[in-house]
Amino acid sequence: MSVRQSLLAILDQGPCYGYQLRAEFDRRTGSTWPLNVGQIYNTLERLERDGLVEKGDTDEHGHVYYEITGAGRLEVQAWLDSPVQRGTGTRDELAIKLAVAATLPGVDPFVVIRGERDAAQARWQRLHDSVHSGAEPTVPEELAHALVLDAQLFAAEAELRWLDHVEQRLHGHPSHLRELDLSAERPRRGRPVREVA
Repeated sequence: MSVRQSLLAILDQGPCYGYQLRAEFDRRTGSTWPLNVGQIYNTLERLERDGLVEKGDTDEHGHVYYEITGAGRLEVQAWLDSPVQRGTGTRDELAIKLAVAATLPGVDPFVVIRGERDAAQARWQRLHDSVHSGAEPTVPEELAHALVLDAQLFAAEAELRWLDHVEQRLHGHPSHLRELDLSAERPRRGRPVREVA
């Protein structure tokens, strides 16, 4: 889900074509989770189908620019305001969200961090209560469950520490040293130029 939301958030900054979105995503995430250009265009088609983006102008190179709609802007705001639902995928949804949010002009990443911290603290409290509410495991199934709960509890603690670290790191970088406007340099690769009849 973070790819869809990240692309929308980038489009909220201005119209882009597919390969440009890929380059912007890479810039905002340190190229940690490279995206396939085909994935970008498939996502754009779904976003258009869902009424969150519209096709805009085509430049002299045949690049079709996409523009965010009002519904798309609402979707971006809802994403930034809502805590990440942790998944089992290889991409770290929270890291992507905070990396992109920190680079978006006009977005206060500290508000996003506070929301994430509140959700992480609540998750930690629930896990802490579960881990410390029962007796020691007496059968293998209970032990296995306790180990899973322990892992989740430690992950929640690590997330809280990491959120503190992110906040400290961002405090050391004024907005002009972290925010990224859309790049004026256009990527050279992309979908082939279409012949205009």
